Parts: sequence; C-alpha cells; structure tokens
Amino acid sequence: MKILVMNAGSSSQKSSLYALDDSSVDKPPDPLWEAQIDWTQTPTMQVKTFGGRVSIKEELKTDSRSEALSELLQTLWSGETQVIKNKSEINMVGHRVVHGGHQYTQPTLINPKVKDTLNKLSSFAPLHNPANLEEIEAVEQSLGMAIPQIAVFDTAFHSKMPLDIAIYPGPYEWFEQGIRRYGFHGISHQYCAQRTAQILDKDLNSLRLITCHLGNGCSLAAIRNGYSVDTTMGFTPLDGLMMGTRSGSVDPGILIYLLRQGFTADQLEALLNKESGLQGISGLSSDMRQIIEAMDGGNERAKLAFKMYIHRIRSHIGSMLATLGGIGVDALVFTAGVGENAPLVRQKVCEGFEFIGLTLDKKKNSQSLVDQNIATADSLVQVLVIHTQEDWAIVQECWKWSKKPR
Repeated sequence: MKILVMNAGSSSQKSSLYALDDSSVDKPPDPLWEAQIDWTQTPTMQVKTFGGRVSIKEELKTDSRSEALSELLQTLWSGETQVIKNKSEINMVGHRVVHGGHQYTQPTLINPKVKDTLNKLSSFAPLHNPANLEEIEAVEQSLGMAIPQIAVFDTAFHSKMPLDIAIYPGPYEWFEQGIRRYGFHGISHQYCAQRTAQILDKDLNSLRLITCHLGNGCSLAAIRNGYSVDTTMGFTPLDGLMMGTRSGSVDPGILIYLLRQGFTADQLEALLNKESGLQGISGLSSDMRQIIEAMDGGNERAKLAFKMYIHRIRSHIGSMLATLGGIGVDALVFTAGVGENAPLVRQKVCEGFEFIGLTLDKKKNSQSLVDQNIATADSLVQVLVIHTQEDWAIVQECWKWSKKPR
C-alpha cells in the first residue's frame, strides 16, 4: 500500500510518500519521496527521493498555494524525482489536521460534511485549518475524488483531558458552546511519548512524561498512562508558550484595552499570531538560530526575547509537574525544530530543574543527538531528544483505518 501524507504547518508544507505492508507497519521505513514548501519568504520547493538519490530545490513561480501544491504533487510521477509510474498507484492520503473540535477525536474519512465542519473550525485555527482545506482540495484536483483522504487530528490526543483542566473558568455556557481547551501538536506529543517508552524500554502506561514540542509553534504536554492530561495550547494554537510569531498566553484585559483603542478583531488576530513572540520582542526574526546569533553579537532585544522564551517554558513545565503529581516525572522530552536542534535552549530549560534531580550531560546535549537520552547516568529524570515523525504517525493511523471493517 502506498500512502501519501500531507502536513501543513503555519509556515511550511511537508509531504511524503510511504510504501508499507504488514511486515513494515510497526517500524518506520524511509519514505519513497519527500517534499517541502517554505512559505516564509520567496516560496521555495524542495523535493528528494529515497536515500537522497535525487534532490532538487527551486523557487516556485507562483504565489498561489493551490498551484504550488499541484506542482509539488506532480513531481511524484513526472520529472527527475518520479517515484511512481502514475498517480493511480497512490492508495490513500493522510492529512494532519490541526483542529477537530469536539466533533472529531479519531481519524476520519474526509467527505463534504467533514470539509464543511473543518471550514467552520477555521476560526479556531486560522493559520492551519484553511491550509488543511487547501491541501484536501489540491489532492482532489490532482488525484481525483475517488481516492480516500483521512484526517488525523492534532486535537485528538488531548481529548481525554479531565474536564477540570479542559474547561475555562468563564460562564459554563462557554463549554456548552464548544469553547474549551483542545490542545494541539497531539500527533507529535503522542509519537514522542511512544518513542520515549521504546528508548527507555518501559511500558508507556507506567510513565509520567513532559513532552516539549518546540518549533515555530510551541506546546508542552503532561502525559500519564499514555494519555495527555494537560497541555499548554488551549481553545486555539495561540495559547500557552511564547512562540516564533505567536504571543502565547497574555492578559485578556490587554485585548479589551486594545479593542477600546480602536483595534479590530482582524488586527488583533494578525498582531497576536504573526507579529508577536520571538519576532515581536526581538524585532529581528522568529527563527531561534538568528536569535542566538544576534545574542552572541550583543543584541539586547534578542537576549530579552530568549530569556522570556526560556522563562515561559520553565514556568509551564513547573505547572505540568504539579499536574503529574510533584517531582515524580520520569522524563523530559524535547522535539521539533528548536527542541531537536538548539542545545542552548535545552540547557537553559534544564537548568531550572536541577532541584528535582535532573542533570543534563552537557557533552551529549552539545552533540544534538536525536532519539537519545542526554541526561547523566545518575540523573533522577531522563532527558530525551526525539526526532518527531508526525508523517509516520499519520501513516500508521491511515493503515489502522484501512484495516477496520466498514
């Protein structure tokens, strides 16, 4: 079976094609084909085939996302990156969909009703759900309406959060209207929890974990008995930690004040989603690599942005410790672009938790090892860096869906 994965982020589009059978479903094989579009500046497409045999990178000649996605998909069956003879070889398409609301807590076959619901949920995740719908429509145009498309939801992993954690302390009617904490990055948090159990050779149900997904978007999850029991993102992916361009949690009174000053809802949305976080404080960039480079050059606003970023992570980890029952956490896990590739971030975060017996091996940390334990041998809390494989997790969910009786 060949499964195509479409994974739209807030600043990029990642895609991959996997071939698998009953013997390969438990162990991630290398994808036959991988592609990525970077939307941050001049749209750029990069495509490579299995083992890096062929790799191309080029600027796209269009600003249209639908046209760019169509061009990307065509590289599967044409040109030097061709890996299949024709598009009919693709059996199924899996989509990472950010917001499923309370309606969707399991992988779901996409149909017109599902698309309509995802469109309504776009107001909850304006940077993501519209991009998911663009993907779905691009696949319909390129591969036809008959191919099954499966939505795998970032919110699903958090759907079992206790209500005392999930409900906001506003009027109870909010909850009845669907206004509650949903949480996001669930596919990544779930994968990292499962991978942590494998690396530590432990039963996942016996572990208490805090997973830190630190990319352009950032969130933490407290995981107990294999389930998310708390997370930092809430009703939308805007809540919680300071992020690349997103503010994270702010005093809602600030928003009331700005509305009275004449700001519109659209202006506030742009301000909080695209002009805040590392970008807003540093005035330089949302990219942690550039923030650290500017810090090394003495830039004071970059230093301030970094310190704020670390403080927010430490503060929320402290909250997660309380949720999990004190200092008895088994492992702290770092993943995603910053989590996997920024040793200084991991070092500074961990320095705040030496009091619970967490000791980082500085040599291992500096090597940016992935799928490794970078704590010292005598550390009471393990520290893992895991390469999150959301695409593979989506493939597994699609495979399981295909085996269910209809």
